[in-house]
Amino acid sequence: MSAKWTWNKCFPYPKSKRQVLEGLRHYDVVDGLLPSVTTILSDTKSEEKIKKLAEWRERIGQDEATRITDQSGQRGTIMHNYLEGYLKGQNRLDLSPVGVTAGGMATKVMEEGVFDKLTEIWGSEVVLFYPGLYAGQTDVVGIYEGDQSIVDFKQSNKPKKREWIDDYFMQSAAYASAHNQIYGTNITKGVILVCTPDLYFQRFIVEGAEFQDYARQWFAKVAQFYAKRQEKGTNDTETIGLLQGK
Repeated sequence: MSAKWTWNKCFPYPKSKRQVLEGLRHYDVVDGLLPSVTTILSDTKSEEKIKKLAEWRERIGQDEATRITDQSGQRGTIMHNYLEGYLKGQNRLDLSPVGVTAGGMATKVMEEGVFDKLTEIWGSEVVLFYPGLYAGQTDVVGIYEGDQSIVDFKQSNKPKKREWIDDYFMQSAAYASAHNQIYGTNITKGVILVCTPDLYFQRFIVEGAEFQDYARQWFAKVAQFYAKRQEKGTNDTETIGLLQGK
């Protein structure tokens, strides 16, 4: 299949290294060490989600839960690697058992034709940050279906219902808000592409007023995260001032 998108490297995305600070993943960017988007979402999980996760681990056993979690992470990483290579016109191959499964998942995403709607790519696997608050790495940012968009790839062990993936939508809103803040763009659309190991594909889109609502939810999570840090005496007054302006 011939590519229908063009690469437009119009923004100077920063280089960054991931670091662990106080047991939490951070990005070392031009603004200093900032907590990752996934760290903030994980650290601010609701009590209900924490309880359900604990019950699941107890039900299947800690060792099996860890095995499933680790394998899912490996699949997701390899699937992302395949899809990034596809967008860049590179042929990437992983013949390990997990790699073969992840490769099939990536191929399924490609075959669904969702990338036909992608006309312009500004960056893939690029680091974005919101000054003083957070940072993260998005899968794709560019023009999708004619709109400035964040596109995210997700592996899942089972099909998702829309009401289960608020975190995915908040993650898209987090990346969009960071991009808009630094580069003056107007991204208000998130595209979530999900595939399971048995090759069940789903596409979820959040945009417009709903997207803006998830952005508000996201910044509430950021405020919650920094409030917890303040209780521990680990954050500064400048960060609190930034959040009060949101």
